[in-house]
Amino acid sequence: MLPEPDSLMASRRLIDDFLDALWLERGARPNTRASYRSDLLQFARSLAVREATLADATEADVQQWIATGARQTVARTQARRVSALRQFYQWRLREAPSALDPTVSLKAPRLGRRLPRSLEEHEIERLLDAPDTDTPMGLRDRAMFELMYASGLRVTELIELSLPRLDLQRGLVQVLGKGGKERLVPMGEWASEWVTRYLRQARPLWVAKASVDVVFCSQRGQAMTRQNAWLRIKQHAVTAGIGSTLSPHMLRHAFATHLLNHGADLRSLQSLLGHADLSTTQIYTHVAQARLQQLHARHHPRA
Repeated sequence: MLPEPDSLMASRRLIDDFLDALWLERGARPNTRASYRSDLLQFARSLAVREATLADATEADVQQWIATGARQTVARTQARRVSALRQFYQWRLREAPSALDPTVSLKAPRLGRRLPRSLEEHEIERLLDAPDTDTPMGLRDRAMFELMYASGLRVTELIELSLPRLDLQRGLVQVLGKGGKERLVPMGEWASEWVTRYLRQARPLWVAKASVDVVFCSQRGQAMTRQNAWLRIKQHAVTAGIGSTLSPHMLRHAFATHLLNHGADLRSLQSLLGHADLSTTQIYTHVAQARLQQLHARHHPRA
């Protein structure tokens, strides 16, 4: 295996420093940092062909790399790449004020506001009933699904949830969200009961093998991964007859949509979801409106 050129090694050091700053200053999550690292390394490799580093990049280099990627990737990936480059060079300017920013004229692709796919309430009931709660794993899965649906947790928030952040007596969960922001969310009686059962009957069978403080763990007594949580939901969705395209985020969408359908206001929903900006929450009004139109068309005598 050939050694990396010096230019690429220099770019790697810059990327490492940038990602450290991104974590320290903004609390960027591992998934975000991993995506940015991949994007920046791809750009660095394109520069290394002419023995240039990220610090040497010109506007032409940036525009050419983005244009080449536009023919190979979807708009959302392109938008992330643009974000990675912009944030990197903004950080670079703070570290070296005399440096030039080659992204000043870079424009991100327009992204349409995608309506999140949700689930009907009867589909949620089928999914919640799908795990075999006579088994430890089924009991864990039921508790996970109940908590996600009751509290609107992101899958990352779920798998990283620690025992000290649960208040089962009051039915509250302290969630550590994006950017290290905390929020207190009710979990309701149903989720509290299922989580309590799981903690008493299933979790002790696994944590004896390892010392972890996460609420939901694997049979090996280790913290679950996002992929593992996704696989469990996908398998139970098939059992429930919902289909194999269900994602963990759809439980969060269902939480938001069903709250709106039953009279919740946007400000309260924003707080429960942990959205920094109300405009992010407003997308759910479109989902709820579409649902109301379907109900009207189905049940109104003059629809």
